[in-house]
Amino acid sequence: MTVIVNYGAGNLRSVENTLAELGASYTVADRPEVVAKAKKLLLPGVGHFGQMMTAIDQLGLRQAILDRIHAGIPTLGICLGLQCLFERSEEAPELAGFGLFPGIVRRFRGDVRVPHMGWNSLDAVKPTRLLANIGDKPYVYFANSYYAPVFEHTAATTEYVDAFTSVIEAKNVYGIQCHPEKSGPVGLRIVRNFLELD
Repeated sequence: MTVIVNYGAGNLRSVENTLAELGASYTVADRPEVVAKAKKLLLPGVGHFGQMMTAIDQLGLRQAILDRIHAGIPTLGICLGLQCLFERSEEAPELAGFGLFPGIVRRFRGDVRVPHMGWNSLDAVKPTRLLANIGDKPYVYFANSYYAPVFEHTAATTEYVDAFTSVIEAKNVYGIQCHPEKSGPVGLRIVRNFLELD
């Protein structure tokens, strides 16, 4: 059973629609006892890092999510759902993320429009199952004011001021900074690739 974690993310319906279009069986859950039975986890995300982590803790979901991740089930974080996998974010530095990866999620700086919004490419830096059968430098839709650092588990980067992590693969943990649910056929393929993971 694929579980979409519901902590009040603004794009929940879009993610549901994508899974439905792919014919996937899923449930939406905001209770730890349901998350505890997940065979795959999907962390959607549009909004504020602080509000997200506060909601996760108020719902008692943090440990349930970490337990499933440590049990080895495939987990995908989308946009803010990728950012929450890190230790902290400048958006709410007083609150801890899941801490699965080292580093701080930072706000874009420099002479650029913030948020980074629109179509941009995914530039693979190493093979990742998330981008299988998609081709080189696929264009996908972004809407983010904050970005994750490039680090050892970065599978693809995107250029906006500097290169930032746009795809993560670390064993069973995956993240994608763009919104596959808004990225047309390429986005559908990315989600399908995740759903087909063992």
